[in-house]
Amino acid sequence: MKWTVLLALLAAVGCGKKDEPEAEPVAPVQTAAASTQAIRRIVEADAILYPLTQSSVVPKISAPVAKFYVNRGDHVRAGQLLALLENSDLAAAVAESKAQFDQAQANYRGTTAASLPDEMVKSKADAQAAKEAMEATQKVFESRQNLYKEGALARKLVDDAQVAFVQARSQYEAAQQHLEALQSVGREEQIKASAAQVDTAKAHYQGAQAQLSYSEVRSPIGGVIADRSLYPGEMATAGAPLLTVMDISRVVARANVPQGQAGFVKVGDTATVALPENAGGISGKVIVVSPAVDPNSTTVQVWVETPNPGERLKPGVTVHVSAIAATIPGALVVPAVALLPAAEGGTQVVVVGADSVAHVHKVETGVRDGDRVEILSGVKAGDQVVTVGGLGLDDGSRVRVEKEHQ
Repeated sequence: MKWTVLLALLAAVGCGKKDEPEAEPVAPVQTAAASTQAIRRIVEADAILYPLTQSSVVPKISAPVAKFYVNRGDHVRAGQLLALLENSDLAAAVAESKAQFDQAQANYRGTTAASLPDEMVKSKADAQAAKEAMEATQKVFESRQNLYKEGALARKLVDDAQVAFVQARSQYEAAQQHLEALQSVGREEQIKASAAQVDTAKAHYQGAQAQLSYSEVRSPIGGVIADRSLYPGEMATAGAPLLTVMDISRVVARANVPQGQAGFVKVGDTATVALPENAGGISGKVIVVSPAVDPNSTTVQVWVETPNPGERLKPGVTVHVSAIAATIPGALVVPAVALLPAAEGGTQVVVVGADSVAHVHKVETGVRDGDRVEILSGVKAGDQVVTVGGLGLDDGSRVRVEKEHQ
């Protein structure tokens, strides 16, 4: 009897619960207000670092390396001596050219100081003396030839006499030519010829000095020795790089930016260059925006120059470049976390009304600046957009705002 009454009561209670309507679930969310504020247009891309300037030091002459004064990693200044090539032959040529130049100058001074008659008299006397010396050596030579034919004299004495005769004849011919030159030209022409000899000797001397200076290999720029391809004693070849100097006190990041974004970037824009492990980055400036589009990648090359304190940024590494192309005042901005993918494509946000009901709005976005995004259409200023809990939330769902997004 007791069990029958208990079962009846339980059945009555069960029937009563089925008749009550189920409570609608309430989803907890966090929101933030869409607000009007300034936002920066930032163009971002990966880039490769290059030195500010780089020079392949190429010798102008081919010679063995006598000595290197620097090694890889050494800091050098512009004009510093980096290497010395073997130059003993060039030094001898300089000494010879210097002597010829001094002689030409002495001749010029003598020509301008002496009077033409005195020079003529001296030249005639020199020619006469040379002629007499030639005739004397000729008689000796002929005499010894006759004695040699008779077997009374050695062949060597004949040869010596012949050499003396040839030398005397050459001296006579030179003296005679000098005399004829004096007789055929005036003093003015003689001075011009002497001056021309000085100029020619000077040019040869300067050329020899230049060749000698080429044996000293100097740095054209200040920087760091990045490469040294030879060892002392090996042959340096004219036209082939001997050392490489890089100026990495400042570096240039070269980024390939899509042409749609590159149009917003201009020379002088502020930018940052950051290594993957350095989130902050180093401030720099845009120095080049290529006027042409790469037909293969359809990108535009943008260069950003930045200081390199401590030379931590190494040429050749990949960095991330962010250029501030413009600042948009009065933009409608929401947190980036409020953006959700729409089922039919595009982007949407969830807006919570005063009735605590979620409303799905499809939006069009503009620029992104860190964790903020510009909204071009779909919401208005003051709308509360869901920042946490919006994923999977249906339109018309009831929500409970727990905490506004900071």
